[in-house]
Amino acid sequence: MFYLMSQANEPQVNLPAHFAFACQLAAHHYQQGQKVFIATDNQADAFLVDEYLWQFSDDSFVPHQLTGEPPFYGAPVEIGWQRAKQRRQVLINLRTIAPEFATEFAQVVDFVPIDELLKQQARKRYATYKQWGITLATTQLE
Repeated sequence: MFYLMSQANEPQVNLPAHFAFACQLAAHHYQQGQKVFIATDNQADAFLVDEYLWQFSDDSFVPHQLTGEPPFYGAPVEIGWQRAKQRRQVLINLRTIAPEFATEFAQVVDFVPIDELLKQQARKRYATYKQWGITLATTQLE
């Protein structure tokens, strides 16, 4: 699923809109009993997502961990800039490229941010997913 971001999606925190929405989706999938991997480009982005999830909601906690942290059997939501350590149903991609391991997941979530450069990167990811045989859908976020 590709989510098309809009100006209305800009968060009230110092975090890119698609990162904040990725955290909301991770919480949703966790509540549905699914295990999630949030893929980032680098350690700094992973730490940013990790920190936001700690502060995410006053009334609900999303159990999560960075790749390689205990517990080694895996929290429901894993965040990393490398391949997931545990088998998971949902990949939420925050990378600028399509992760080479995307086909290992039952569901792939990606974003088309507002920024023009990030849109171009999203188009390339979309084409890559299609080449890999991943069925794609898009939805506009209001």
